[in-house]
Amino acid sequence: MGFQTEFNSVCKFKSDNELYELLEYGRGKMVKKHYRVFPTGQKVIAYAPDNRAVAIVQILASIAERNFQGEEVTQVEMELVRRLTEEESRIQTALAYEMFFKDQN
Repeated sequence: MGFQTEFNSVCKFKSDNELYELLEYGRGKMVKKHYRVFPTGQKVIAYAPDNRAVAIVQILASIAERNFQGEEVTQVEMELVRRLTEEESRIQTALAYEMFFKDQN
């Protein structure tokens, strides 16, 4: 058992519903498999399930635990700082592909 560290600039949603709640209500949470460490208190870039940069969020809490099914999960609560402009999203998405995700080419 060990913790996996997330990049301090990446908060990638796996669910469109979790992202919708964040963008619609200004606060949200996501659940990730395995124990992970998110930078509580820091601002990070949030990515949609299709790896598109969409917003800047602040991590409010990161709780790693075993759920009732015995799986290791991490719940991350966050607050929307602001949505990215179209140009910011395009540039940040391109950088993320180069640094974190598979190459687009």
